[in-house]
Amino acid sequence: MTPYIEEALRMLRLAEADYQAFAILRAHPEAPLAPTCFHAQQCVEKALKAVLMAHQVHFRRTHDLNEITSLLERARITPPFAMDVYKSLGPFAVELRYDELLVPSITIETADRIAGGTLDWAREQVRVEPQAAA
Repeated sequence: MTPYIEEALRMLRLAEADYQAFAILRAHPEAPLAPTCFHAQQCVEKALKAVLMAHQVHFRRTHDLNEITSLLERARITPPFAMDVYKSLGPFAVELRYDELLVPSITIETADRIAGGTLDWAREQVRVEPQAAA
């Protein structure tokens, strides 16, 4: 196994851990939306980064799902959701963790659909070793 696939698999394991944390919080009736969806955002971020790693696409340290999605699209990799869909999870990375006055524009069910769908897609993308970048 190549080092970039090993690193992609490591990132997928981290994404799966965030999805597990999201699922636990989602099931708790008193869990606040912001910290719950933070884990959905982190799951998506890490799953998308795992695919970038598998395809040897370099990226800077960022939580910006728009930037990460743009990198995928430039590499001709089509993520399972459009950038506009990922945009709804973006505020949970930073803004909603520190500003309780912001009103989130996503439901927990939608966050689950996005996180779970992206994680499943990333698993499939990383499972088959892509051809080395030219």
